[in-house]
Amino acid sequence: MLDQRLLRDNPELIASELQRRGKSLDLSELQTKAKQLRDLEEQRSNLQAEGNRIGKEMGLQIKAGIAPSSPELQAMRDQGNKLKQQVAHLEEEEKLLEAAVRDELLTLPNLPSAQTPDGKNEAGNIEIKRWGNPRQEAGLEEHWQIGERLGLFETERSVRIAQSRFVTLLGMGARLERALINFMLDLHGRKGYSEVLPPILVNSASLTGSGQLPKFAEESFRCAHDDLWLTPTAEVPITSLHRDEVIPAEQLPIKYVAYTPCFRREAGSYGRDTRGLIRLHQFNKVELYWFCHPEKSSAAHQQLTADAEAVLQALELPYRVMELCSGDIGFSANRTYDLEVWLPGAGAYREISSCSNCGDFQARRSAIRFKEAKNTALLHTLNGSGLAVGRTMAALLETGQQSDGSIKLPVALAPYMGTDVIASGQNHQIHLGKK
Repeated sequence: MLDQRLLRDNPELIASELQRRGKSLDLSELQTKAKQLRDLEEQRSNLQAEGNRIGKEMGLQIKAGIAPSSPELQAMRDQGNKLKQQVAHLEEEEKLLEAAVRDELLTLPNLPSAQTPDGKNEAGNIEIKRWGNPRQEAGLEEHWQIGERLGLFETERSVRIAQSRFVTLLGMGARLERALINFMLDLHGRKGYSEVLPPILVNSASLTGSGQLPKFAEESFRCAHDDLWLTPTAEVPITSLHRDEVIPAEQLPIKYVAYTPCFRREAGSYGRDTRGLIRLHQFNKVELYWFCHPEKSSAAHQQLTADAEAVLQALELPYRVMELCSGDIGFSANRTYDLEVWLPGAGAYREISSCSNCGDFQARRSAIRFKEAKNTALLHTLNGSGLAVGRTMAALLETGQQSDGSIKLPVALAPYMGTDVIASGQNHQIHLGKK
């Protein structure tokens, strides 16, 4: 959430920065509300101070021997009661106005970093680097073709269980998913991340704190009878892990890694990636998350991105790093690097991780501060996939395909799979029969 002080004092800056995101907004009315709110706060504070002064004076008068029922004290008592009524009225007015201002501020995205390149959409993203040697040869299968041929996952029967855009992993496919999750968690654990397994159901306050609500309500699945939602990403519960807390500065940075199933409606993606593992309503993901000192968040962003890259490098998957432009960064982010893995069968790079610095945006929404000496301030939060598991599987299947139809697995993953190859016949224990 944006700072109300900035809104009151420099709405032109907010408007110009949001313009970089492609949003043209007139903030004059919201600025007026914010100034009115500050005026109400000052009036209430002054009245409360006067009431405290009167109460203190009454105490001194009684101590000096003035009778509590004297006309002088009764007049002071009446004045104090009148001030209390005025304060109560102002508090109610302030409460309503504060809610109105907050509701509007919650709809505004984060301001892009000065380092974020300008651009209207993904066409304005900038390639930073490439790693590995992408396979580029004719006749390679796409991952969904490999999965169907080797019996690694089932999509048609999953429609019976749920609906389209769900998948059931089978045999070596299920084993590969589990192996990838454990491999990623172990790799990040060795890099100093603390593993977390958070709730999959999250409340509205958690979604609001991380920036998913109110903007992305239509993208999420909600429980009918409770204030609970299926989490769209582990970023949501981890942000709220320290909501309303003050963290000692010496404990920063706090680095978490979490595996969670994730759930998204994928609204607006009709007709895109309808086959395979790329765009599902339910998918598994390993998430990296930092709480850090504001002065160190830029360096933390580089490190978090490098930690996500380390997974791709260990799995021998060629990729490229893209810096997102101002018109393509996410709602809560001020700067983002996307990692795009090469899919040889599809002949294209596809996003597999989005590593973002959110500055103090989520911390302000979630009231997360750090204490340094006697001062408290909002800390910075960062997040990135390390990695999206289904897309990693897709890249492994397409990258490792051999002329005999088998899939060669990277050396680093073999201990987790108990084999370095996936071949026809390994799923012989599963007999589903005819559809």
